[in-house]
Amino acid sequence: MIPSAPQAAGHPLQAAQIAEVESLQQQTSLATFRTLTSFGYSASLLFYARELTYYAVLYFEDAVWRVLKAGDVDAAELTFRHFVEQAMGLAEAEMDRAHLEAQNDQLTRLIAESEAQVERMRIDLQRGSAQDQEVALKQQEVRKELAQLWKGGR
Repeated sequence: MIPSAPQAAGHPLQAAQIAEVESLQQQTSLATFRTLTSFGYSASLLFYARELTYYAVLYFEDAVWRVLKAGDVDAAELTFRHFVEQAMGLAEAEMDRAHLEAQNDQLTRLIAESEAQVERMRIDLQRGSAQDQEVALKQQEVRKELAQLWKGGR
């Protein structure tokens, strides 16, 4: 549940129709004073110069979600900041999810690299063991030949 936007003392805010803001956006009649975007959430402070009207808009996935208007920049700014806090709070779980996914991906890569290194070491040990056996057999043959040569030479 989204709490209502704060009221600036002496500067009433009015609810605005979503269609009103969308129509003004399509006509490119709104100037963007400020925008914050975090994941699928964003907040904007817009200005309609023709009527000296400010719009504080909260978006979800680029669609207008909440909109309030004011004839006073201070009231609109206060509402914009409120919407920014809401957008950041709502995006917090997305940030946590993205961070945990990245950590999991990194751990998966590290595990795969470690497993590959263990496999390379296992293969090296097998090769070393096989070579040790070959060397031992060769040394045994050489000793036999030497022994025979010593016996035959006497």
